[in-house]
Amino acid sequence: MFGISEALGSPRILSRSAAVPGGSGLRHIIRNGTCSPCGTRASSRLCCAFIFLLLILTPRVDSSWWYIGALGARVICDNIPGLVNKQRQLCQKYPDIMQSIGGGAKEWIRECQHQFRHHRWNCSALDRDHTVFGRVMQRSSREAAFVYAISSAGVVFAITRACSQGELKTCNCDPHKRGRDRDERGEFDWGGCSDNINYGIKFAKAFIDAKERTVKDARALMNLHNNRCGRMAVKRFMKLECKCHGVSGSCTLRTCWLAMSDFRKTGDFLRKKYNGAIEVIVNQDKTGFTVANKDFRKATKNDLVYFENSPDYCLVDKAAGSLGTAGRVCNKTSRGTDSCEVMCCGRGYDTTRVKRITKCECKFKWCCAVECKDCEEAVDIHTCKAPKRAEWLDQT
Repeated sequence: MFGISEALGSPRILSRSAAVPGGSGLRHIIRNGTCSPCGTRASSRLCCAFIFLLLILTPRVDSSWWYIGALGARVICDNIPGLVNKQRQLCQKYPDIMQSIGGGAKEWIRECQHQFRHHRWNCSALDRDHTVFGRVMQRSSREAAFVYAISSAGVVFAITRACSQGELKTCNCDPHKRGRDRDERGEFDWGGCSDNINYGIKFAKAFIDAKERTVKDARALMNLHNNRCGRMAVKRFMKLECKCHGVSGSCTLRTCWLAMSDFRKTGDFLRKKYNGAIEVIVNQDKTGFTVANKDFRKATKNDLVYFENSPDYCLVDKAAGSLGTAGRVCNKTSRGTDSCEVMCCGRGYDTTRVKRITKCECKFKWCCAVECKDCEEAVDIHTCKAPKRAEWLDQT
C-alpha cells in the first residue's frame, strides 16, 4: 500500500505480496510490452515499474484485503494473489466500493494507532509487509482480535458513508426510513438522509468473511467472530438527529434521520472490548467456543475472543512480530502504560532537552482576531533505552 505507515502519510510502497505463482499475474498485466489495465502510456510505465518492483523484491506470500484500493480496483482484482474467488468477483463487480474500502483503511489504521499510542504494541504499520502489521497478526492474540474487529468496522463505516454521500451506484440513503415514527420525545417524520448502515454491514460481511468461510479451522472461527463484533459496533452508535419546525423553533414538528457517530466512539468501544477480551478454545464439534478458564464468564457476540497469549513486546522478536520499545517516547511522571517504567520494560530511559515554540501572551484585538507571541521553552523528552546486545540477540 502507499503510505500505510505513519497513518498513511507519505507515498511509499509497502506491499510485499504482488508475486504471482507461475507468473500468471504478470502475463495479465503485461501484454505486448504494455500494461493493459493501467490506462495511458505514461501510467502504464508506472504500473509496470511498480509490478516489477514487487515481483523482484518479494517472495510468494498470501495477501490481505487490508491494502486494497492502493492501485485502483482493476489492477488489484486481477493481479494480487490472496483474494478468494468470492472476494475477487465482488471486487471486479463493485470497483467504486473497493475505492471506498481502500480510502477507509486510512481511518481505521489511524484509529488503531490512536487507541494504542500509549502502549508497547502501538498498532505499528510496517513498510514492505503484505499483512500491514507484520507477524503479530499470525498469532491468535488479542491484538489480532482487535485489528480484525476495527478493520471490519472501518469497512462498514466507509461503505455506509459513501452510500449517504452518493458516491456509490448500488446504494444511497436508507430507503426504509420513511413516514412517521416516534421516540421518547414524541412523534416525528423521517426525512433527510438516514445512513444506510444495513447495506454497509451486508457488503462488509460478504466481502471480508468470504475468505474465512473457505477454511474450517479455529483461526477462521475466531476471525469471523471478531469481524462480526466490529461490524455491529458501528451500528451500536447510530444516533437520531432531528431538525425542529415551528414558531420560534418550538419543535412542534420534527424531521429526523439516523446517522453514524464519529468513528472514535467505535474505536473507544472496541478498545474496551480488547481490555476485556476472553481467551477461548474451540468446542468439540468445532462450531463455536468455550471459555478457556472456567472461572471466567462465557463470551458473548459482543466480546472479542482470542486463543493465544500476547508477547510482552519489550524486545525485537521477528518470530512474534514484536518491534520492541527501544526509542519509544515515555512519560516520566505517568503511572500508566505510557510510563517509562512500563514502556521501557525496566531498561531505563534517555532524556533529551529540546526547544519548543508555543503560542503565548495571546490577546484579543478588535475586531476580530487573536494575536499571540511565539514563545520558546525547553522540554525534556524521555525515550526508552535499547536493550543490551546479548539480550537483543536472544530474541532475533
